Amino acid sequence: MENISALNLNSTVSLWRRPLWYQYDACAEAPHWFIFYFGVKVLNLFAGFPLNALVMWQILKKKSEGSTSDIFIFNLSILDAYFGLMTPVDMVNRLYLNNPKIWYSQRFAYGLKDVTPLFLTCICLDRYVAVVHPILFTGIRDNRIRIAISIVVWGLILAYSLTKCILGILSVNEVFSGVILAAFFIMVFCNLSIIWVLRKSVAGKEVMNPVKKRAFKMVTIVLAIIVVNYLPPVALLPFASTYSFVTLHCKVLLAVFSIMDLSCTIEPLLYISKMERSELCPCLQSPSKNPINVSV
Repeated sequence: MENISALNLNSTVSLWRRPLWYQYDACAEAPHWFIFYFGVKVLNLFAGFPLNALVMWQILKKKSEGSTSDIFIFNLSILDAYFGLMTPVDMVNRLYLNNPKIWYSQRFAYGLKDVTPLFLTCICLDRYVAVVHPILFTGIRDNRIRIAISIVVWGLILAYSLTKCILGILSVNEVFSGVILAAFFIMVFCNLSIIWVLRKSVAGKEVMNPVKKRAFKMVTIVLAIIVVNYLPPVALLPFASTYSFVTLHCKVLLAVFSIMDLSCTIEPLLYISKMERSELCPCLQSPSKNPINVSV
């Protein structure tokens, strides 16, 4: 992520006296996106981290009872939770310390966040195969396949993050743009295909099957989140060279990365929203109703 740490701070001004938006003197005229940027970071710390921890706990508790995509969701939650926990380190170093060694850890964290769409893409592909190619899906339900894929993705993510950490932001700019573009179009294709198949399966019917209705609603929400979170970088970053310094570093980049970072909170909210209340808290389950097991 070509984040706002890309430029050096003006060492002639005492950092601890500066508000956050004066990290660059030129940005004093456009402080609002800095306020939003750090507001998102605080939200990810106090809301995103607990939500991602809850998602991981629920997946571990369900184990083999969960969906095949839960392995990818679990890994995505690890990345988002870690990024949220980096908020205090990030803000303290920007405001007070400006320690070069801490900047390495910050670039590593930003590198992890840059390529989290890889796991989101895996989720979309998994659901695409399950709905659009169900026969193929029955042959690859083994979670060991998804664990192997997750290991490969982690290798790519760590390689990218370490490169960004050691060699700097500019070393991975083109890779970042390529990953975002590819992930965005793959995710949109997968979700549109799923929606098309679900709609086609109920053509001529008055009522959609409840299971398919929930799947249709879920995929529609995922598609909306993909467009909201990842369309801005796809639309704006290719034209970065045409913007002025103030427009690029004080507005465009802050807007793009703030919206992308919101996914740390939005994604676990989406997962939790489809869970039953009894799954979140067993005490909410009515004791008078006993589960009925039906063999099919």
